[in-house]
Amino acid sequence: MSAERDSAVGEQGSDGGRKTAGAAKTAAAGSGASASAAKKAAPSKKAAARKPAAAKKAAAEKTPGATKPAANKTPAKKASAAKKASAAKKASAAKKASAAKKASSAPLKKAPAPRKQVVAPKKATASVPAAPAKTVAAHPQGESRTALVRRARRINRELAEVYPYAHPELDFENPFQLVVATVLSAQTTDLRVNQTTPALFAKYPTPEDLAAANPEEVEEILRPTGFFRAKTKSVIGLSKALVEQFGGEVPGRLEDLVKLPGVGRKTAFVVLGNAFGRPGITVDTHFQRLVRRWKWTDETDPDKIEAGVGALFPKSDWTDLSHHVIWHGRRICHARKPACGACPIAPLCPAYGEGETDPEKAKKLLKYEKASQPGQRLKPPQAYLDAGGRAAPPLGAG
Repeated sequence: MSAERDSAVGEQGSDGGRKTAGAAKTAAAGSGASASAAKKAAPSKKAAARKPAAAKKAAAEKTPGATKPAANKTPAKKASAAKKASAAKKASAAKKASAAKKASSAPLKKAPAPRKQVVAPKKATASVPAAPAKTVAAHPQGESRTALVRRARRINRELAEVYPYAHPELDFENPFQLVVATVLSAQTTDLRVNQTTPALFAKYPTPEDLAAANPEEVEEILRPTGFFRAKTKSVIGLSKALVEQFGGEVPGRLEDLVKLPGVGRKTAFVVLGNAFGRPGITVDTHFQRLVRRWKWTDETDPDKIEAGVGALFPKSDWTDLSHHVIWHGRRICHARKPACGACPIAPLCPAYGEGETDPEKAKKLLKYEKASQPGQRLKPPQAYLDAGGRAAPPLGAG
């Protein structure tokens, strides 16, 4: 009885009906299958849980600057990182040591040598030229008009101190003798003319006498001056013009003088400045050479040189300026080899260094009174003799 009750109780379902024992076994079997399926489904849930973690890891690796959590590092990775850090540290230390070694072994750079200071040569005195420094003055390129005028006038003042006795170096006693001597001075020295004219003026003292002279006799007297035939024609021709046009008197105007045979602007200004006291610039070969060396002008035509240089000075200075420049050209600033080492205006000269700069060698290049030698005039002014100048010997005196 009790076994039947237990069986009946066990067969009751949820709906109040009774199940058979087979149904109960079937239900038990179904329960076991569901448990087995649950076990099989569990790994797939774990895999699904791992996928977000793997995705996060991949995202962290792709993201620049992202750092891995210290908890995820394995001991092997930690050892590898430490090893790399140690190697990098050693490499850095070795690099620094190598750089220090190179720096210590590198030769020290020499300090640049100090630049030499250019010292302008000192001004020389009239009697003993000073030794200028061996340097060339700067070329006055781009010199302003005002600076040029100041430099030119300063050179003239310096030369006036060196040659206070400067005068025309042709012997003459009147305007007629001066105009004839000046015509004869072409292509020769004033000294040669001064040695020749005493005989000429002794035989033909006036324009009338020379106008009526025998050309052959005049040629024989003028032979030492060179080009004596052409010069004979000129002096006889100008004497006739003076007699016929000006009553035997030398005119005191430029426009009249240049009408005479053999008389140009240079000769006319010599006569006007030294016989009549009318200022004029004498542009001879010495004057042309020096004013170009001094960069007063770049012109080569005598008339343009006269105009250009004349504009730099007051008209009252023209005659003495001509004497100063010509005297300097004959005594110191020669055409072929200037005596730069004995030049009193070397600091003002852009051409300094073209000639001899050694003071002792330059002294040997000086001429006339600067070298204690005779001058060009047989009858020089007393001021020249007082300054130490010596008269030139007559023709044939040795």
